[in-house]
Amino acid sequence: MIISVASGKGGTGKTLVATSLALSLKGTCRVQLLDCDVEEPNDHLFLQHVITDSEAVCIPVPKVDYDRCTFCGDCARVCAYKAIAVVPGSVLVFAQLCHGCGACSYLCPEGAILEEGREMGVVESGNAGDIDFVQGRLTVGEAMAVPVIRRVKAKINRDRLAILDVSPGTSCPVVEAIENSDYCLLVTEPTPFGLHDLELAVETVRQLGIPCGVIVNRAVSGETLVHEYCNREGIPVLLDIPLDREIAHLYSEGVTLAQGMPQWQTAFMDVYAVIKEALHERSRSA
Repeated sequence: MIISVASGKGGTGKTLVATSLALSLKGTCRVQLLDCDVEEPNDHLFLQHVITDSEAVCIPVPKVDYDRCTFCGDCARVCAYKAIAVVPGSVLVFAQLCHGCGACSYLCPEGAILEEGREMGVVESGNAGDIDFVQGRLTVGEAMAVPVIRRVKAKINRDRLAILDVSPGTSCPVVEAIENSDYCLLVTEPTPFGLHDLELAVETVRQLGIPCGVIVNRAVSGETLVHEYCNREGIPVLLDIPLDREIAHLYSEGVTLAQGMPQWQTAFMDVYAVIKEALHERSRSA
């Protein structure tokens, strides 16, 4: 099973939920935690982890063989991202814009465009006790997170319960990370801003055809905006985590909810049980 943990905005407590869920379930099933928030991975801050393997993530970018090039311009015309331009006597390659699709190389009539790898990140694998751990890191200054996320997801072990910590928002990296998940947990906060971005996240997940549930972090008594929205939309609210000084203190010390307040492990195990039942019902009605 693949459970992605996402949020419409940053700072809602997505990492708190992802790490607490993994730590709560490690004694009941084989768990794999994958940090797909490659621009700012921080799951490792809450885990006693050991990295045992590291591999570079590269994308192929064009390299021009000037002995063959006739400067016809076909490569520039086919590039949707304007990563290559032909001027009199030269071909300009803008490596930071290149998406590595290979169209320029494939369509060059003279076979004058080769490809060379450009490193843009790294994927690290290891363990955190009984939890298999994978994280991606996008090189500072790089604009495209998707290739690194793909390499992280390539590490998914279908014999494990895979929990994916997704970057915030609804942009391409989020879609790439969530896609093909069995279930998506959306973490939000009970504010107008939180609700607005939750609505965007729900729309994104529905477009992908993935069932979802909501966890409300920093819940305050009397704040019902999120619950009312979820009731209207038929989305289950699986857990309320209260606005609590002790929880905030633990988080600031790098201690997850499941570790610092073990009574919460039962709550996260109950969330998992609800998810399993929802997916079972979904498969029966399909």
